[in-house]
Amino acid sequence: MPTRRSFLSATGAAAALALTGTLPGLDAVGIPHRTDKRPLFTLGVASGDPLPDAVVIWTRLAPGPLEPFGGMDDRTVNVEWEVSEDEHFSRVVRRGTAHARPEYAHTVHVDVRGLRSWRHYFYRFRANGQVSPVGRTRTAPAPADQPAVSIAVASCQAYYDGFYTAYQDVVRRDHDVVLFLGDYIYEVGVGPTAGVRNQPVPVDFAGEIFTLDEYRARYALHKTDPDLQAAHAAAPWIVTLDDHEVEGNWAGYISEDGIPYDDFVVRRANGFRAYWEHMPLRLDQSPDGPSIRLHRHLRYGRTAGLSVLDTRQFRDDQTSTGGWLPPDEVSQDPARTITGDAQERWLLDTLHRSSSRWNVVAQQVAMAQLDRKTGPDLELPMDTWNGYVGSRDRVLSGVRDRHVRNFVVLTGDLHRAVASDLRVNFADPSTPAVGTEFVTTSISSGKDGVDSDATGKALLAENPHVKFQSVQRGYLSCRLDSSQWTSEYRVVDRVVTPGGTASTRATLVVEDGRPGTHLV
Repeated sequence: MPTRRSFLSATGAAAALALTGTLPGLDAVGIPHRTDKRPLFTLGVASGDPLPDAVVIWTRLAPGPLEPFGGMDDRTVNVEWEVSEDEHFSRVVRRGTAHARPEYAHTVHVDVRGLRSWRHYFYRFRANGQVSPVGRTRTAPAPADQPAVSIAVASCQAYYDGFYTAYQDVVRRDHDVVLFLGDYIYEVGVGPTAGVRNQPVPVDFAGEIFTLDEYRARYALHKTDPDLQAAHAAAPWIVTLDDHEVEGNWAGYISEDGIPYDDFVVRRANGFRAYWEHMPLRLDQSPDGPSIRLHRHLRYGRTAGLSVLDTRQFRDDQTSTGGWLPPDEVSQDPARTITGDAQERWLLDTLHRSSSRWNVVAQQVAMAQLDRKTGPDLELPMDTWNGYVGSRDRVLSGVRDRHVRNFVVLTGDLHRAVASDLRVNFADPSTPAVGTEFVTTSISSGKDGVDSDATGKALLAENPHVKFQSVQRGYLSCRLDSSQWTSEYRVVDRVVTPGGTASTRATLVVEDGRPGTHLV
């Protein structure tokens, strides 16, 4: 059995090789072939990025998920897969064999094609005589169809801050798709007992992660959570990353921790590589060294067009620390960008061409102006669109000028729930709304939280466009049809201990053709 030290040494070359976008098979000299019969599918199964005729299915072989290499040796393993119309697999419609390779941490990504639109399917994997748990997925509607769609929106799941109780409710409410908007893992150490979970973990998990193998191990730790596994197995996920999948508050090629450029490029490549390996993403989305294409557009028939953004990889640096600060010349610079010029043009062109009833943007950080300072002066979160006013002005003006129908932004990051109208001019409450933003709270980050705090009270008092806020943990449950969008803020009463209870804290509605939201 290799030690953690030999694990890191054996893959030390990965830091440099990650820049090429591909890694060769590991030599693993001195690592014996394992003959143990431990369960292989300890990290569950997942599916994602549904199309009308296709969906990605995922798994990883890891008999020792927190051990070096996940407890696997250096051999490629054949993994059979099946997709069926029923959970008993009596009507199998697609099957094949994939290869779980050591250079990809023995993960498997299968882009299953030739499926029927807007149907539930069941899938499973088989390797070395073992069968995985069964997952359920659903394809997207046909382009001309307009069904009602249910969406769960989640983000920010610090493992050490609490249990993933909210996912139990996600499964119970039977959503068509789950959007995860960033901070799937956190790069900081989890401590010797994984924080409030009081779970012993290997000593190497106590520190911040930098190498490819450390990022892989952190994903493995998170994916051992049974509630997270159940949510992945219940519905397809559409994902994007934020900062903590690499480093807190990173921007473009700039490390907020002051890491030298060359070292940060390697760290970014390692973070991207492990992220793609552990998400149900297509092969053509695999990173090319320190670059990965995550912005993309998916359609749910004529009901919704979903534009997924990446507000980390192409942004200018944050002003100062990126914390809550008064606006300054940097944050107000009209040339600043949070998306990069190419992605901004792609977004506005996509929205302009759209024939969808609901035009949805799934992204990471708050777009609405959020002032928490009492009085005429402003204090804004500079890591968000509030620190990139030029970008926000161009996008919201573009939505207005292009007459984009039913513009809805879904956001994570804040560890609080916030619902806001979006205006071109937030300083003038009489300015018509051009859309709505729903910020979901965190799954666990921030521990239990409270219903309201000083910042939340200030947000409601100082921002007429803010309609609701809460600092409890939970997620956002949405239902959209031809007449309205309904958002339920589902909260759990505790996460620092298991067994929390979920309830609806608030329900807000957007009516078709009437920008802006209101409580019901």
